Amino acid sequence: MSRPGGWWGRKSTPAKFETYTRWSFHSFPLIEFVTVGGPVLGRAGKIGPGLTALLVFLVTLHCVLCAVSASHALDWLRGQREQPRRLVWALGGLTAVVAGSAVAIAEHGPAGRDVDEAVAGILLIAPAFGAGIVALGVRNRLRVLALAAGATLGSLPFGMPAPATLTVAAVVLFGGGFVAFTSVFSVRLLNAVYELDEARETRTRLAVAEERLRFGRDLHDVMGRNLAVIALKSELAVQLAQRERPEAVAQMVEVQRLAHEAQREVREVVRGYREADLSSELAGAKGVLDAAGIDCTVTGPTTGLPAQVQSALGWVVREAATNVLRHGDARWCAVGIRVLKGRTVLTVENDGMPENGGSGQGSGLVGLRERLAEIGGSLRAGPAGDGRFLLTAEVPLPSPSGPSPSGEPTASPAPRTNVSEVMP
Repeated sequence: MSRPGGWWGRKSTPAKFETYTRWSFHSFPLIEFVTVGGPVLGRAGKIGPGLTALLVFLVTLHCVLCAVSASHALDWLRGQREQPRRLVWALGGLTAVVAGSAVAIAEHGPAGRDVDEAVAGILLIAPAFGAGIVALGVRNRLRVLALAAGATLGSLPFGMPAPATLTVAAVVLFGGGFVAFTSVFSVRLLNAVYELDEARETRTRLAVAEERLRFGRDLHDVMGRNLAVIALKSELAVQLAQRERPEAVAQMVEVQRLAHEAQREVREVVRGYREADLSSELAGAKGVLDAAGIDCTVTGPTTGLPAQVQSALGWVVREAATNVLRHGDARWCAVGIRVLKGRTVLTVENDGMPENGGSGQGSGLVGLRERLAEIGGSLRAGPAGDGRFLLTAEVPLPSPSGPSPSGEPTASPAPRTNVSEVMP
């Protein structure tokens, strides 16, 4: 079952915003054609076929060039092609031609209210949209302001009365400046969305790198001293053995003891690294998902469970949160914990169905199944309908006095961990 939305649902959040921005700019030429070309075509019988064909041709050509220029300018701003200078100049020149033709028709063309209204629509709208699209292809703010001012001057009907001329100038200046400002602001907002997404990925990579450094420091602290002593005593044992001194045996026994001690300490470090606390993992998962714009809710008891159960469910929460971030585009995620008779049930549900349909057979989930199977638990993952993905983990509770399902003695409940100590 594929996620509702098709190609839209498979896009990342920045890609969705870019698509929305692109189609917003592509809608400008359509709006221009409807608001300018529509009235011209509606008055074709009164304006005349020749003048109607000329105006419709100019408006259509201007709309098409606006759409092409907007697409190329956005590609340039996203670093996907070179700056479309020729298209920008061509659109600016065509905008001037359209505005100049409308002014010439208004001053020297056939008289009549229908002609004046058709020409007024071209004078008021075409230069504003032209200036706004051209603003996408330039970087300097002063050039953007100059575009709005140039569109205003090119649209002035000097043969009309002064009040009408000032009205046209004010409308074109406001419209051109507004569309140009909207264009520049939309592009900056699009770049900010991509930068925020890259910053989130960078933060995730830094968290992983920091954890690796911490683990490396712990191993260095444990092994560095022991290996130095082992090397020193081994060298001493060699020298004593070369002299056939009986003390060499004692030194080698000491080396053996140090090696076993180092092995035990390394196991303790690895065991502490691999154990996961449920409260800490839930706090960390909620913080990461909330930071990624995913509404995360946690319900149910998070403390008072045996340490073995907390560790197993903590790993489930860690893997589930990672899958929500990487494999889908969720808007919400709900984590629920229920303590039933003899078992604890953890559910993680979200609306971010993975692109592959969410088979629940990823390597991370396979590892979780193996980990839970060691203590008699189970894991189910897969689609739950309506674009939702559901992961359910069940872990048996150890009996109060008997051994755990894995055959080990029952562990006492782990103390509550401070959420400030959560491991990234």
